[in-house]
Order: sequence, then C-alpha cells, then structure tokens
Amino acid sequence: MQWIIFMLLLFISSMEMLSQNRWKKQVNAGLLENCTGCVLCSEENGCITCHHRLFLLIWRDGIRQYGVCVHTCPPGYFGVRGLEVNRCTKCRSPSCESCFSKDFCMKCKEKFYLHKGQCFRQCPPSTAAQPGTRECQETCEPGPWSEWSACTHEGRSCGSKWGLETRVREVPGTPREEGAACPALLESRRCRLRKQCPGGMQRQPEGIAWGSCDSRVLILL
Repeated sequence: MQWIIFMLLLFISSMEMLSQNRWKKQVNAGLLENCTGCVLCSEENGCITCHHRLFLLIWRDGIRQYGVCVHTCPPGYFGVRGLEVNRCTKCRSPSCESCFSKDFCMKCKEKFYLHKGQCFRQCPPSTAAQPGTRECQETCEPGPWSEWSACTHEGRSCGSKWGLETRVREVPGTPREEGAACPALLESRRCRLRKQCPGGMQRQPEGIAWGSCDSRVLILL
C-alpha cells in the first residue's frame, strides 16, 4: 500500500515538474520574442536598454509601461540619441504625425494642415490651404495699382511705333514669407508711340539734307 502511494506521489510530482518546464519555455520564448534588440530585458517591462543603433520605445497602458527596441520611431514620435540610450519621444500635439522636436511638427495627420510647426484643422488668416502638401501657405493682399507709367521703347518716348507702359502695386505691412502666394505686383501693356520725334535728327533719304523734322531742306543735285 505504501509503495502504491509512493508511486502515485512520484507521478504527481513528475507531472507538476513537466508542467512548470513547459510554462518556463513558453515564458522564455515570449520574452525572447519581445526582447529583440535588447541589451537588458524584463519580463514585466520588456526592454530596458537597447543596442546602440536602436531606439527604446516605451508603450504606456495606464500605470503600466512596456519597452521595445526599434530601428525607427513610429508616427507621432521622434528619435533622440543619447550617451547611454536612444529614446523615442512622443510629439506633444496629438494631431502631429512626425515632429522634429516635441513642440515642432513636420507632418500633420490627415484632415490637418501644417503651418510653422503646428497643425491646424483650418489654416490661420492670411494663409491658404495647399491640399497637395497639406500645408498652409502665406498669402498677401496687395494695395491699389499705381498710375500707368509713360509709354517708352528702350528708354525713348518716340522713334518707334509701339512701346510699353507699366504699373505696380505693393504689399503693405510686414515682409511676407518666402514663397507666399501673391497675385501679380507688376503689369505691362503695349502702347502707341510717336514714330517721329519732334525736333529730333533723322536720317534722310539720299538727296535730302540733314535737318530737323520740322524744317527739312531739299538739295537738288
């Protein structure tokens, strides 16, 4: 009877050891899978330190946090390299997809527009939305047109059939941003000139002496 009880206890103990070994193998396999690229790894918190080329990304779930080592930081994070550990730091704005620093966004999430490092649902005043780049581009409102300039051709106001006259307008206020979408600030149009310059010296056909336009002297040869 004692022998039977001994064998039964031995069998139960063997089964418990086998079950514990299987559980340890499963835990170790899961731990190794979640600790890829880690130098130090914890069963409770995942990666603690990473290889020098990788970034440590901390996922937070309530009061619990879990670390993984990644080659590039995911959307909404930016990489910061340090002496001891490289970290993925979260962008401050939830509408930011990628950022240069915590407060300077470089690309916004869908339905948002980027302007000076910030994300907006609607572009601020004096800017226009650019759907292709999802950015807000500076615009400008020019003042009134000036009067048309004198009609000239190569700096002369006569001596040609056609010339050009121009007018300009300026943008008041502070200097605008480079690449701002502004309407035309200069216009030109063709205008008629006096082909003959009054009082000017003109080359005459052969047989006609030099003189002014108003008093030509015909010399008979």
